[in-house]
Amino acid sequence: MTDVTEVVRRLSRPAYALQREAGAVGRAARAAWRGPGRQRDLVVQSLKASAAAILAWLVAGVWMGDPMALMAPWVAVVLVQATVFSSLMQAARQLAAICCGTVLAAVALAATGSTLGAVALSVPPLVLLANWPRFGDQGIYGATTALFTLATGAASASSVGHRVGQAALGAVIGLAVNAFVLPPIHLRDVRENLAALAREAGDVLRRVAGDLREGEWDSQGWSHASAHLEHRLEALRSARGWSRESLRLTAAPLRAVRRPPEPAPPEQDDERWSRVTGHIRALTRTLAVAADDERVPTAPSGTVLDSYARLLELIGDACHAEARRILGAGDDVHPDDEAMETMRELRGRLHDGLREHAGQGADGTTVLGTLLLQAENLWSETLPTGRTG
Repeated sequence: MTDVTEVVRRLSRPAYALQREAGAVGRAARAAWRGPGRQRDLVVQSLKASAAAILAWLVAGVWMGDPMALMAPWVAVVLVQATVFSSLMQAARQLAAICCGTVLAAVALAATGSTLGAVALSVPPLVLLANWPRFGDQGIYGATTALFTLATGAASASSVGHRVGQAALGAVIGLAVNAFVLPPIHLRDVRENLAALAREAGDVLRRVAGDLREGEWDSQGWSHASAHLEHRLEALRSARGWSRESLRLTAAPLRAVRRPPEPAPPEQDDERWSRVTGHIRALTRTLAVAADDERVPTAPSGTVLDSYARLLELIGDACHAEARRILGAGDDVHPDDEAMETMRELRGRLHDGLREHAGQGADGTTVLGTLLLQAENLWSETLPTGRTG
């Protein structure tokens, strides 16, 4: 029976993976249909790339009568990038790679007189050249263009110039479509990632508070949650970089049309939530040390630990309120008067508990003092009133 179960389980893995991927596609399609967001941006970019390829094919193949109108739509579809600036940079790199591949293939064919000899002479240095950082991810087009040139046998000077001209035509069309047809502006990603960082910081604090209240010291789980916050912070920094780049080389009237109704949050918020992430990381490390039986410092217990858990929970609620405000779903990020009074009372209890622990020994005082310091830091960063409370 065990063998049969194992066979069924193995056979069900592909079906489960297929079902999961289909579900992800369905969720992405629904998100694109519902409103603006990353999924709709991907749909728009894909349609723009397709339109650029079709337009390049019409210009090169139909209007100019080129029977081998391949290079223009090939370059055009690749150069509809996530930002206008990245399209321009990729265009320069790809044109340079195509020129290198075409010219080197023609020279190799003239020198060897055979297609095989030209491939052996031109492709190895072009593949090595593809690893040059200046080319980025466009360097491989040098080798592929050389192979295409040698496969078609069109390696004369006129053919080389024609192919480079087609690549330039495709680059111009791709850049024009990306710059003037719904130019990509990535300010929304900053807001979404910042709100997600605030929300997940609140989730971590509430999780730690719940575990402490129940007496479950899941130090490994806390560490994983803290590490996930670091990944979210990196995503926020990446989104901020994309937002800056998306505003470069974008026409002002089109920028005004494509800009979201609300501006991106200020960069000071990134710095503040970066500090919050650092404080949470330090907090979870301190708790991990206190949970280790082989370490000398001992964790606090009793009413002091309950008060600390409740304080973390209230700070986590403040993080959730801040996330709602960033997304425009909430106007007031400050706790009400009752919550603020509770937080002040809890902080007072913790200070009293610290003084009591100081009279009992240094080990408990060290851990509680460190935990209280991290809570004070979180209080100060997440609540403006915490700086003056």
